[in-house]
Formats: sequence, C-alpha cells, structure tokens
Amino acid sequence: MAKPGLTGVARLVAATRYSWQGFVKCWHNEAAFRQELYACVVLIPLGLYLGEGGVEKALLVSTCLLVLIVELLNSAIEAVVDRISSELHALSGLAKDLGSAAVLVSIGIVVLTWGLLLAF
Repeated sequence: MAKPGLTGVARLVAATRYSWQGFVKCWHNEAAFRQELYACVVLIPLGLYLGEGGVEKALLVSTCLLVLIVELLNSAIEAVVDRISSELHALSGLAKDLGSAAVLVSIGIVVLTWGLLLAF
C-alpha cells in the first residue's frame, strides 16, 4: 500500500525543502556542525587541488563530507533523546555518547585518509 501524500516532482521539491531546513537548523543549533563545515570549506578545495587523479580527489573530498553526514545524524539522535526527556538517564547518555563517538571515528577517517594519501 502506498503512503499517502505528495508524489512525483512535488514530493521531490518538498523533500529538498525539508533537507534544506535540516541544514539550516543544524547550522543554527550545533557549533560542531559549523566548525566542521568551515573545515570542509577549506579542505574540499584543497583536496581537489592536492589529489592526484579522480580516486584520490574523491577520497579526500568524500571523507570530509562523511564527517558532516555523521554530525547531522548525531544531531538528530541528540534531538530525539532531548525530545523524549530532559531527565538524566543512562540510555540517553549512552545514545549521545555513541553518536559523539561516531563523529570522532569519522574525523579519524579524515585524518587517516589525508595522512596516507599526502604522505605517499
């Protein structure tokens, strides 16, 4: 059974609007997202310049974008946890800590990828 609502181009337009709203809200509410986006503004052009060939350029750029994706997901997890309850709970803390750890791992992937590609 199909889900009721918009279809076709109207659905695509609405989905694009919702995604843009998500970016804007994350920009306004998450300092880490702003910092990571600033880093991407510097690193992505640098990666396109320093990468030798398409694969290297893609790796240098995509690892930066990966950090933004993980930060957006982390922010979504934090928003849901905060929506459920403002009281301290071990599972709420675990969810937030795991999201934060995922961001750290994604930043580690950037450091590792850039380090290996630029060193060799």
